[in-house]
Amino acid sequence: MAVPMSPKQKVYQSVLLEIRKFIENNELEPGDKLPSERELAEKLNRGRSSVREALRAMELLGLIETKHGEGTFLRTYRPYKTVELLASFVLQDHNTRHDLLLVKQLLEKEAAKLAYPNLNEKDIEELNRISKHTTMEPPERHREFFYYLVNRTDNRLLVKIWQLLDEFSRTIDSQYYMVDFYKELMEYYSSRDYEKIELLFEKYS
Repeated sequence: MAVPMSPKQKVYQSVLLEIRKFIENNELEPGDKLPSERELAEKLNRGRSSVREALRAMELLGLIETKHGEGTFLRTYRPYKTVELLASFVLQDHNTRHDLLLVKQLLEKEAAKLAYPNLNEKDIEELNRISKHTTMEPPERHREFFYYLVNRTDNRLLVKIWQLLDEFSRTIDSQYYMVDFYKELMEYYSSRDYEKIELLFEKYS
């Protein structure tokens, strides 16, 4: 059951959305200066305290930076900053870490099945090349292989979720499969044996 947001949370969230729209509508880019807290409050017709909290959250996430005596500026967004921030809070508990890796594994299994009908000979050749790359460390091979595979699902949301989970997992564990896993999966792709994909993940889980 979802926990309803408090009125304060709703205001705070709406201010964040309005600031984002303001940035988009004014085509602001990294390095551009934002209006002052007072000016933003006036432009958005919001209380200064709500605008202040929204700006603090954006600064914490690395989206903006405040330069003393100069103002507030947009920064280039770096996903790893968000990952490090959230990891420091979320991934302290062992059960949470276990759940994260399990969900990532489930997503990769579903991606392997969803990508199946979209794979052509060129895709299979590229996946084979990655799986047999001798200079890659196992975690790097795992990442490269599934990055390619997840993108072939043609599901942008799945790609984004997998990328975020992959970034998280780097902070806690090195997840990868044995070489035989890739070999068998490629055999099933080449022979168009869809039914065995599910069993393969169960075998190596």
